[in-house]
Amino acid sequence: MAAQNQLPDKMKALVLRSTSEPPAIETVPTPQPTLGSALVRVLAASVISYTRDVYNGKRNYPYPMPIIPGFSAIGRVVAVGPDATKLKPGDLVFIDCTVRSRDDPTDVFLAAVHESYTPGAAKLMKDVFRDWTFAEYCRVPLENMTLLDERRLTGSRGDGGFGLGIEQLGFVAGVLVPYGGLRDIELRAGQTVVIAPASGPFGGAAVLVALAMGARVIAMGRNTESLAYLKQKMPYPGRIETVAITGDMEADCAELKKYGPIDAYFDIGPPEAYASTHIKSCILTLRHGARISLMGGYREDIPIPHVFIMHKNIRLYGKWMYEREDIVDLVKMVENGVLDLRTIENAGQFPLEQWKEAWDDAAEKTGFDQLVVIKP
Repeated sequence: MAAQNQLPDKMKALVLRSTSEPPAIETVPTPQPTLGSALVRVLAASVISYTRDVYNGKRNYPYPMPIIPGFSAIGRVVAVGPDATKLKPGDLVFIDCTVRSRDDPTDVFLAAVHESYTPGAAKLMKDVFRDWTFAEYCRVPLENMTLLDERRLTGSRGDGGFGLGIEQLGFVAGVLVPYGGLRDIELRAGQTVVIAPASGPFGGAAVLVALAMGARVIAMGRNTESLAYLKQKMPYPGRIETVAITGDMEADCAELKKYGPIDAYFDIGPPEAYASTHIKSCILTLRHGARISLMGGYREDIPIPHVFIMHKNIRLYGKWMYEREDIVDLVKMVENGVLDLRTIENAGQFPLEQWKEAWDDAAEKTGFDQLVVIKP
């Protein structure tokens, strides 16, 4: 196992032992790479807006404890298992938190976040990949790491690079989720897609991705100031329109129809928006044969116009997260300059010891470009 003898015996990690008590920084044994995995030095771990609610039990996500929390991250490989044939120590990688069973890909879970809905996924999380990226080091499945072209991404612009910071690269995690849904409905260049709600972090990221894919975007949201900011910040001018969600379904439909035939609707609403009028408004403005991607976090059933969907041959797609090949394609978009991450400038950066400040900061930052990372 390459460079294993250079690893420290101990490392700092944030450990959660109970949702009724806050986590604490502890000194724990450094994990070791095994068959099918590598050890990564965590450089920038993403902090999502509802991190506090995940780990204080408010969201009631199932996961084993004790656990080292964390989400997707950017890291550097420090040691690899004996079966690694591509990755090597020193490589800069994107660490994906969506872990799948090798012998049954339907057993899929979010490492250190949610053990998912099958016994196999729960077993794999509990027994193998329980701990994650809010630590100095993380043991990661080989297939959950995507090699990044460090020279291209972080190199100076004078040398042909994009000059991105490590924390900006962490935004790959933010755009991956909507990319999974947009790719699933085969969104193509030149098509028009409604994205709603678009004023939150995932919705705003979806707008950025859809524009990079060549689509025309109609962004919907309740906060008109956030919509205006979103439109102003986008690096692809001329292909984004905004429509406010007013709660008046007839008026909202009329506004959407001003922009001509609509090919797709992408929904990524938060749990509390399950009864929002925007869902039906967006569906009722779709052209014949249009597609719908449902990626919202709704816990309740949502109202859909059945007769309209049936007669218009509308196709409904449900998508949880993304597929492994989506990661490779998205990274190529970034490395080739198709998806411009230089838009992401407002990054809150915190050391591991300031995990609480990082979680609080993320809860307050709801804009798509307001990235927060922990840098252990």
